[in-house]
Amino acid sequence: MPEAPGSGSPATDFSVGLLGEFVRLGVRDIVLSPGARSQALALVCAELERLALIRLHVRIDERGAGFLALGLAVESGRPALVVCTSGTAVANLHPAVLEAHHSGVPMILLTADRPDELRGIRSNQTTVQPGLFGPATRLCVDVPTPAGRPDEAEAAAALARRAMDAATGRVAADPGPVQLNLGFREPLSAPVDLTDLSLPAFDSPAPVRSRPEPEPAVPVAAGPRTVVIAGTGATAEAEAFARSGGWPLLAEVSSGARFGPNLVGAYRELLQADEFGGRVERAVVFGHPTLSREIPALLQRDGVEAIVVAATGAEWFNPGHRVRVFARSVIADETAVLAAGTRQAREWLGRWVMTSRRLLDGSADLATPPVGERGMTRAELSALRAPVTRPMLVDAVWRVSWPHDRLVFGASRLIREADRLVSGKKIPVHSNRGLAGIDGTVATAVGVALASQFGPEPRPAGVTRLLLGDLALLHDAGSLLLTPGEPRPRLQVIVGNDGGGTIFDGLEVAASARMESVTRVLFTPQRMDFAQLAAAYGWEYGRAGTRSELEQALTMPPAGPSILEVPLAR
Repeated sequence: MPEAPGSGSPATDFSVGLLGEFVRLGVRDIVLSPGARSQALALVCAELERLALIRLHVRIDERGAGFLALGLAVESGRPALVVCTSGTAVANLHPAVLEAHHSGVPMILLTADRPDELRGIRSNQTTVQPGLFGPATRLCVDVPTPAGRPDEAEAAAALARRAMDAATGRVAADPGPVQLNLGFREPLSAPVDLTDLSLPAFDSPAPVRSRPEPEPAVPVAAGPRTVVIAGTGATAEAEAFARSGGWPLLAEVSSGARFGPNLVGAYRELLQADEFGGRVERAVVFGHPTLSREIPALLQRDGVEAIVVAATGAEWFNPGHRVRVFARSVIADETAVLAAGTRQAREWLGRWVMTSRRLLDGSADLATPPVGERGMTRAELSALRAPVTRPMLVDAVWRVSWPHDRLVFGASRLIREADRLVSGKKIPVHSNRGLAGIDGTVATAVGVALASQFGPEPRPAGVTRLLLGDLALLHDAGSLLLTPGEPRPRLQVIVGNDGGGTIFDGLEVAASARMESVTRVLFTPQRMDFAQLAAAYGWEYGRAGTRSELEQALTMPPAGPSILEVPLAR
């Protein structure tokens, strides 16, 4: 890499070497929160943006910035950089780091810090930043403070390569967060002009660091009565495996595998039935199942052999510590493929699939005809004017979403309602299920939307829809702020407003504790005016109280960011 002339600020020169190498390695998105100690990094980012070498996203809140980077990485498949100043700014990244850690999402944090001589003496905005995220990082380096030595530019480039390898899982097939803690001395910055610096064009192929060669697939033979389970992150691999072996596919709504002829959408009810779940002898699990209690119960039952499949990661899904077989990939062997065509196998699969379809087709809410049909009966017109229910809401959002769209679920009752009810469809679905928290849901969806709009294969006609509860939106309301100069996502935030955390109504505590106590400390009722919230942040606002209003709002969303409020009964 050709050396840029010295600027007079070792912090700036090191930042040029570090960020320039990240661009060479394929980084295209940088999320930045402003601060004095990180100003050298920030000014180099601004120069890279001026030269159209990166997409720069500026956020005033580090917590939202971290989740924005998470969403960008989930959709694009490559890590985003997060730049922040020292002190509590770094601590605010922790929720996003934990989600990225448990979800295996690459993320690289450039956390500015004081140099060694200012640590441990109560210097302002100074704490112990190296190791702040504990075991959640794949690599944590407390980088020696740049002093202007001739070899520092190459050391910075080498550090970028090391960070990229760790974040993308090239070293240990375990992608996740990386922290580079960067101590800087005054002068904290100098003027930056990188016009003559040789860097790849933005639209050139990005050589993101590759992962290790995959391990050979473990063959799965014919034999016991088998089901294939797909949790979050399972991808279409789970569907292809189930189809090749002729096995029922029990796919969560956020799995990326909820489609195909073997799909069993109503898997919860069937797992509770003796003639279905009670007869299962083997389960092959892809991804991270989190949306039901029936699946962990099945895997802990005596007489059920469990095979857990995960392409990457150091942690394995292992409820009750009962799983004995773990694999990076699996394949239905010749005996399984041949057995899939037998009468016994077809009967096993057919009973699951057909019973599931009958269960899903039995909902009156889902049978309401679409708006616009002529010759409606009074009953049909009455149904269209009836208040929206949760089943109606998740069904309408699912039906209007297509492969060129993106659908993001928050951690609320609505994702469980969708998992219980919606039919199969091959559409991109995202949800932060690593820790299943409500943190950063809006920021994550903004990242997904922006990455889909401006990626190497942009989707100009697509819409990203975020379906979440009212508390999840309020928890991340700050991420609605889009300052001047920031790209505006094609994002429709659909908030099911039932006035608080009604997810607790379905837990045991609702039957055992005093209702006023549950309301006070769990349900936490709110009376937010979402129209005013949208206006304060400059988002368009709509409200849909009936089926007809809901379908119209979903099929004709605004071109820019918008909030659609859907009142729901508790």
